[in-house]
Amino acid sequence: MVLYLSPSPPLHSSSIIRLAKSKSPISEPWHRLKTHFPKPLLSPSFGSPSVNFACKKQFFHENRRNRLDFRTWSIAGFDYGNFEGPQSVLEAAAVLTAIIVVHESGHFLAASLQGIHVSKFAVGFGPILAKFNAKNVEYSIRAFPLGGFVGFPDNDPESDIPVDDENLLKNRPILDRVIVVSAGVVANIIFAFVIIFAQVLSVGLPEQEVFPGVSVPDVRPFSAASRDGLLAGDVILEVNGSEFPKPGPSAVSEVVEVIKRNPKRYVLLKIKRGEQNFDIKVTPDESYDGTGKIGVQLAPNVKIAKVRPKNLGEALEFTGKEFWGLSSNVLDGLKQTFLNFSQSASKVSGPVAIIAVGAEVARSNIDGLFQFAAILNINLAVINLLPLPALDGGTLALILVEAARGGRKLPLEVEQTIMTSGIMFVIVLGLFLIVRDTLNLEFIKDLW
Repeated sequence: MVLYLSPSPPLHSSSIIRLAKSKSPISEPWHRLKTHFPKPLLSPSFGSPSVNFACKKQFFHENRRNRLDFRTWSIAGFDYGNFEGPQSVLEAAAVLTAIIVVHESGHFLAASLQGIHVSKFAVGFGPILAKFNAKNVEYSIRAFPLGGFVGFPDNDPESDIPVDDENLLKNRPILDRVIVVSAGVVANIIFAFVIIFAQVLSVGLPEQEVFPGVSVPDVRPFSAASRDGLLAGDVILEVNGSEFPKPGPSAVSEVVEVIKRNPKRYVLLKIKRGEQNFDIKVTPDESYDGTGKIGVQLAPNVKIAKVRPKNLGEALEFTGKEFWGLSSNVLDGLKQTFLNFSQSASKVSGPVAIIAVGAEVARSNIDGLFQFAAILNINLAVINLLPLPALDGGTLALILVEAARGGRKLPLEVEQTIMTSGIMFVIVLGLFLIVRDTLNLEFIKDLW
């Protein structure tokens, strides 16, 4: 998955991720790639931690522009990678793995229920770490956590299935193949809806009321903020004598920018702690990129209540509105990424960043974890529909070309060249992002 981690809020509310998927096992021979549905964990956009607080008592499910973003802000050049707390890391990794399994299960079930031969079901790519066989299918966990794939024996020279077997995927009618290829996207959409429905029934949807200032949910030990007396739970009312024009994400952005512009120069913060207001001088440390950081997490100053449905009909209504709001945000975020790709490309991140953000979310609250899982599913579905090589949309595009040619397929060499080039690009990009995101983790930067 590739993510877009932006340290400043976008215009839309809380777009969080886009998953692009498609990766074939690195260890597999290239002549088999055509019959895999690989899904790399590449997600172009993990929309920035933003929330639009346009109105005071607004149900999040009623307006996508008033949805609580589950992430807190990190000063210090966006410290998304602290990885504090092994439980939260495991929770985030479990969410990510579950989403991969659901997506691949969609392909797998769509093929199996139609009687189409399936040979492999894998989570991850590359060398096999663990595997077992059942009903002529190899189930495996692989070394590189870049996604997963379902394998078909169509072009496998080791398969004893005749090449003209009508139950090979390549020999099935176009409609059957379209169902198999698109089933992963459908599975993720259904899973996202189920996750939101579970949130509505179990914990309810948040209702927000916005107050002046910027909240400080967390202060890192031994940081500049901790050294100079800032505490978790404080509220920042002013920065260098200036009040915030309006509450919400813009206030958070203002604090972030002032801190980043003033490494090793003190910043005067007016703090509210309990019933007391007083000033604190904080001197930001200098980050590796020359910007200031003080080691705190920031969030809009809001109070949250929970709204629960009164009956099943209302639960479905809440779920539908929330699902539509999140989907709209994902589509808006994807549009902004492509329209401003030169600016957003540097903020694309991979599975390490996804788990880091997910771990931060898991430490925050259960609502965030529900939203994290739902948006990952929606992003994965949307990205996979793009008609790009190595994505489900690319495979669907080849099938549609075949249909337009009256059922005549493109030459095998042409299809293999198209898919192989896409898969190689995704593999290289995924590995690059894993290395880069790992080096950007805060505890790794502290070692330098």
